[in-house]
Amino acid sequence: MKRIFLLIFCVSFLTLTSCNGQSGDKEKEIEVMIETTKGNIRVKLYNDTPVHRDNFLKNVREGRFDGCVWHRIIRNFMIQTGDVATSVKGMKDSSEVDSSHWIKSEILFPTHFHKRGALAAARSDDDENPERKSDRFQFYIVTGRVFSEAGLVELDETNEERAVQRLFEKKKEQNIDKLEQLRKKRDTQGVSDMLESLLDQSREEISKNPPVSFTQEQRRFYRSLGGAPWLDGEYTVFGEVVEGMKSVLDIERVKTDKSDHPMSDVRVLKAYVITE
Repeated sequence: MKRIFLLIFCVSFLTLTSCNGQSGDKEKEIEVMIETTKGNIRVKLYNDTPVHRDNFLKNVREGRFDGCVWHRIIRNFMIQTGDVATSVKGMKDSSEVDSSHWIKSEILFPTHFHKRGALAAARSDDDENPERKSDRFQFYIVTGRVFSEAGLVELDETNEERAVQRLFEKKKEQNIDKLEQLRKKRDTQGVSDMLESLLDQSREEISKNPPVSFTQEQRRFYRSLGGAPWLDGEYTVFGEVVEGMKSVLDIERVKTDKSDHPMSDVRVLKAYVITE
């Protein structure tokens, strides 16, 4: 009798904790349907990138994406849309940088990476946008390509050198007054020595704290299904395709001009929330 009572109590307790959201289950991820002239694409939005998730949902609910052209398409890389200027038929994407359209980055590498089907936010380059903030409207879906292990090792090395270069540029900025004084004195050797010293310091600091390498899971994914690993740690990935990758690939196959703009418009017909 005691055992039966204990069993009932345990079942009741587990049911209550589950109903109260205390069971430890992952919070449900919101999904959005993107209807296009090449078929439907269903994406889910990650909960650990809430700024991008909520911004994307706001754009969807306001109809911001409806009518937008997939304005940038690169084979074996990605398809991009969301530029509201392209909702006017025949208009190409806007090249003007508008920092009022930026939101803070949520780069969570290696948790989220640029695997095939990844949903990520576009952004301006580092010179204009050193904090790697995301464009509020434009997003892309990765198609990518398959990489060999040797190719991934090479990318790891490239990422480390890129980190060195970033730190070097930061150190130059911090020492701009000293460098300028040396230049005014026409001390070319002094400028060269200082820059060499700053570069050595940057290499030493990065060697002690190198960038995160690709995990085994990521390596398996990039070797088998592919993606765009050179973008990892650079752009915010905030979701992924759960259905409709065929539609993504159909869009990717559209003929483009020298500017990677499709020769004939491929549009988002409508985007809407389907699960919450």
